[in-house]
Amino acid sequence: MPCAALALCIGLGSLLPAQAQGQQQPPVRLPALGESASDDFNLNQEKRIGEQIMREIRRDPAYLDDAQLLDYLHSLWAPLVRTARQQGDIDADTERLFPYESFLVRDRSVNAFALPGGYVGVHLGLIAITATPDELASVLAHELAHVTRRHIARSMSAASRSSTLSLAAMLLGLLVASRAGSPDVAQAAIMGGQAAMLQAQLNFSRDMEREADRNGLATMAGAGFAPAGMSAMFDKLDNASRLNDSGGFPYLRSHPLTTDRIGEARQMVQAGALASSLPPAPLLHVLMQARARVLMDPGVQALRKLQDFDGRATMDQLPLADRLHGLYAAALASAGLRDFDRADRAQQAAAGLLAASPQHGDGPARRALAQLAVQLALARGDPAQAGRLLAAEGLVDGGRTGLLLQAEWALADGRAPILRPSVEALHTWATVHRDDAAVWQALAQAAGKLGLPLRAVRAEAEAQAALGNLPGAIDRFRAGQQLARAGGTGIDFIEASVIDARLRDLQALRRQLLADERRPGDRRRDDIPD
Repeated sequence: MPCAALALCIGLGSLLPAQAQGQQQPPVRLPALGESASDDFNLNQEKRIGEQIMREIRRDPAYLDDAQLLDYLHSLWAPLVRTARQQGDIDADTERLFPYESFLVRDRSVNAFALPGGYVGVHLGLIAITATPDELASVLAHELAHVTRRHIARSMSAASRSSTLSLAAMLLGLLVASRAGSPDVAQAAIMGGQAAMLQAQLNFSRDMEREADRNGLATMAGAGFAPAGMSAMFDKLDNASRLNDSGGFPYLRSHPLTTDRIGEARQMVQAGALASSLPPAPLLHVLMQARARVLMDPGVQALRKLQDFDGRATMDQLPLADRLHGLYAAALASAGLRDFDRADRAQQAAAGLLAASPQHGDGPARRALAQLAVQLALARGDPAQAGRLLAAEGLVDGGRTGLLLQAEWALADGRAPILRPSVEALHTWATVHRDDAAVWQALAQAAGKLGLPLRAVRAEAEAQAALGNLPGAIDRFRAGQQLARAGGTGIDFIEASVIDARLRDLQALRRQLLADERRPGDRRRDDIPD
């Protein structure tokens, strides 16, 4: 399936949507990637480049951490990764080094992309157009195949003589150039021998694309998804390219969808005696489609258009899935416009519609509507109602969405008996998921309110580290050290020891990054200050 290549994924129109910049950004067209493969570009280099790029992406305003959508994305991504591991596509080395992480980009364009080091990004516009989870899974499986088959490393091997940080900087330079919207700036961004070499290899080759199609199809079938989702996605993108592609389909621009690939996908489904039709979309997918559709464009005009879904005269004549989609989108859009009464009516109408339907036992859909009700209660400043809903619906179940909703409720309530269990739950989660910036940020606020200053400062530092802001993280850890040395109430000496250790780790990482930045033959002194 057509996919955005290595750095094109960052450069196409930038991560920041053109609408938010007040102008239409032209797509960055890059030449096709060469077929060269080399072992010179090793796993450690790929890991470090991926981490450097992600540090920049996580600070981009278009990087989206929406708990409900991420939970849904991960519910599709996790079985694909697990299947790839079982099939031997993920070996012990890459399992140890790569996080195999999927993330969201707030952009209305239809796109997804693989990055060095095992990261896969998904635009909200892609989620919004997929009719079934199988279609979305086919894209994820294809991108995962680019990672597991080491297409990224093979495509970058010719530039492997550069330092890892220089390679990452070149990729990110395309992001800056695309934001400028100027061909001259884009040309300047790729000047120089190393950059030109990299620029010549930014697109995956046709052979790599076909290999990713075949491998992705086997992976999604093994994970329990309908393989027909891949050919259905091809058909959808092909129709889009025939009708209108005014910059909204970077997939089609970076890797043209050929009839050969469409035909081969259909043949693979038929040859494998696999089901050629797709099952109906689960209602949860319909609701997450609606959520992506609202969140991908927060502009007032777009929200008002989606808000009007609840008043359409033909609503009663539509299938259940379409009605739920419209009501969910209307409720979320109304909340974005701060019309909370209308948001509540739409949410309650959706919940009532589901309760009265033959599919009333659809637990994931009921849960998504209940989570929306809690969000609406918190948004309009009613923590008491939010607390009742959290308890009645059993939404605090150890999952990330429930954890963050509980934290938001506890912060809105402000009472110590409510804050304390939330702080402990957040701390337990963050201990296992150290890179979860949103959880660390919530922990910092809750611990501060609870009178735990050292834990709050440490959480602030960890949040900055997770977001890739190493100077900010080091600064906050140093502030924690000073606070611990000053003593006083609320000082936990175990927390102080953790702060000392984490500060040393980040200082070592910063020295390593500065060393990577040196050019070969640079004889500057080794004692790089922290």
